[in-house]
Amino acid sequence: MSQGSEGSQRPVVCVFCASSPGKNPIHLESARTLGEALHEAGYNLVYGGGTMGIMGELASTLVSLSGPKSVQGIIPRALIKSELDPSTRSSTSQKGTEGMRKAERTMSEQQLQRIDSNEDPDSKIVPESEFGATRIVPDMHTRKSMMARTVEAGGPGSGFVALAGGYGTIEEVMEMVTWNQLGIHKIPIVLVNIDGYWNGLLDWVRNSIREGFVSEGAANILVEVKRTDEVVQALRDYQLAPGRYKLDWSLE
Repeated sequence: MSQGSEGSQRPVVCVFCASSPGKNPIHLESARTLGEALHEAGYNLVYGGGTMGIMGELASTLVSLSGPKSVQGIIPRALIKSELDPSTRSSTSQKGTEGMRKAERTMSEQQLQRIDSNEDPDSKIVPESEFGATRIVPDMHTRKSMMARTVEAGGPGSGFVALAGGYGTIEEVMEMVTWNQLGIHKIPIVLVNIDGYWNGLLDWVRNSIREGFVSEGAANILVEVKRTDEVVQALRDYQLAPGRYKLDWSLE
């Protein structure tokens, strides 16, 4: 992979974040303010395809400002059915809840069968007018690979961004960090450390450097910002870490 360079291409940001709202309202607010910042800077968004929690708040905010074509959700087939099951849900914003009620009304057994048979990869069961387009993929690896390629095809300033999240979010972030370190891609990775949420991860990186498991030259693969209005500039200013491996992945 290599970072796209077409000047006329809109930049694309892939945001990793939770499908739940969390207990601290500052995290939903960070999703809203990041959506506003992406709109102002003319960015498109690719994200995990959820309509609840931080995911839903981010997607619906950007769609409301920039229109449905600005957002692309990518979700594995197994998760789309889980998302539409009320028994699996946490509470979220009013916009996300209303959107899911609409989705429930339009979800049919025939559509479920089409999803299961992979006949309906471009799903219309999630309201596009509220959350953008939704692409259904077979598994988690395909989701991450498609996200990375979408960002790679974006214009200058494209990159990965992480808001608050759980196991899935940290796994996605660290896989992109690893791919950057191994030279699979050259895409910026920005960690939005709202209210110290990611302090533990950043402490782990520093401790790994002290213990000799991460080189000092790879320390800045992951860049920290503390406010969502700093994200776009951090993506534009990103410098490749000198400790990245220079490996040839052309045959992969």
